[in-house]
Amino acid sequence: MEITKINYDKFTPVIPNGLLLYIETYGCQMNTNDTEVIISIMKQHGYTYTTELAKANVILINTCSIRDNAEQRIWGRLGEFSHNKKADKRTVIGIVGCMAERLKEELIERRQLVDLVVGPDSYRSLPELIKKIQKGKKGTKGVDVQLSRDETYDDITPVRLDDNGLSAYISIMRGCNNMCSYCVVPYTRGIERSRNPHTIIAEAKDVFEKGYKEVNILGQNVNSFSWKEEGSEDMDFPTLISKIAEISPLLRVRFSTSHPKDISDKLIETIVAHDNICNAIHLPAQSGSSRMLDIMNRKYNREWYLERIAKIYELIPDCSITTDIIAGFCTETEEDHKDTLSLMESVGYDFAYMFIYSERPGTKAARTMKDDVPAEVKSRRLTEIIKLQSTLSHKSNKLDVGKTFKVLVEGVSKRSEEHMTGHSGQNKVVVFEHENICKVGDYVDVLIDSCTPATLIGKIIK
Repeated sequence: MEITKINYDKFTPVIPNGLLLYIETYGCQMNTNDTEVIISIMKQHGYTYTTELAKANVILINTCSIRDNAEQRIWGRLGEFSHNKKADKRTVIGIVGCMAERLKEELIERRQLVDLVVGPDSYRSLPELIKKIQKGKKGTKGVDVQLSRDETYDDITPVRLDDNGLSAYISIMRGCNNMCSYCVVPYTRGIERSRNPHTIIAEAKDVFEKGYKEVNILGQNVNSFSWKEEGSEDMDFPTLISKIAEISPLLRVRFSTSHPKDISDKLIETIVAHDNICNAIHLPAQSGSSRMLDIMNRKYNREWYLERIAKIYELIPDCSITTDIIAGFCTETEEDHKDTLSLMESVGYDFAYMFIYSERPGTKAARTMKDDVPAEVKSRRLTEIIKLQSTLSHKSNKLDVGKTFKVLVEGVSKRSEEHMTGHSGQNKVVVFEHENICKVGDYVDVLIDSCTPATLIGKIIK
């Protein structure tokens, strides 16, 4: 999973009575969507979102605990925020999200870097906790990391903070029941619970009516979406995305993440049935070794995974398949590593998120397994994985040369004002000469005439 810092520089706030909120977001798309929910909740209580850190009364970091390097960056950032506290002692500094739930004692008691710690199911409590801190005695802290068994934010319409006003994130479920041995998510986000599908469809209709051209359907494992209600239609994930796609053929639909054990023929057939559901599936493998997959508790083996890949390619020949790969998990041998490399070659991934295994406290791996692969071996294996993926990405893009793709125009290329950029339905970056015949938000047909490992390059077909 990619670790990124999200900046929203286009917002210029009007200052209402000093209630200014600044948020930095680290982690995946789920965290970005959570930030949008937080801003919506705070807005209802008189706050305005600002990108000017120095002016903020409340400073929050929305965190990720999946990778150790993300946490280390956040610790450093909290140290920098201490200058804001020195400048104005009334400033409230808080951690929200996964790291908050996992490290509440260390954040509040030992390091004493924050005033506020709120977990991913408790964002509704933020305004009251902040008020308590501001009105309380010196040293008053606010903590709420209670996990819920129900969907927490069904009735919240997120404030959209996307850069281009074209693509909106819609979260359809929270938590995870898979209990992969290396993963902290079930402990920080709780059990799986699905949103009411009627609220999801209504949210998708709303963003389309507001001019958005694309929705990204999010879940820790979207395939597990399930809704049963007396007197109402039972709904699984394929049925849900079919209903979203039917809102309009002009609304492009993406989704992530799919768990290999749950990707069904029905889902693949649903993608085939709707031209506006993107031919792109993110299917994390983590390893190509059945032995490692068993130790990871992934609930599938190499053969199952490759059978699912074969089915996808059978029904969607031009489908883009991306993945996650972990290098150096507990007990991984050279043979296991070679199995991963051979799986990558067999699938021919278009893109991959690739990481060295970092032990996460509280997980089954941390409790029961030894992190026994030397750091230098992990590093070397990751380098080999990255090198192979670069070759596979370039090979995939070369196969697209000469083809035509429908591209959603997202903006001017950073390298040349004569070119614009967007994504194809396969979620590949496409750069093309615009010749002043298109604008942001248009769909254009682009003929690909060259490529790099990361980008398709072409011309608009007039």
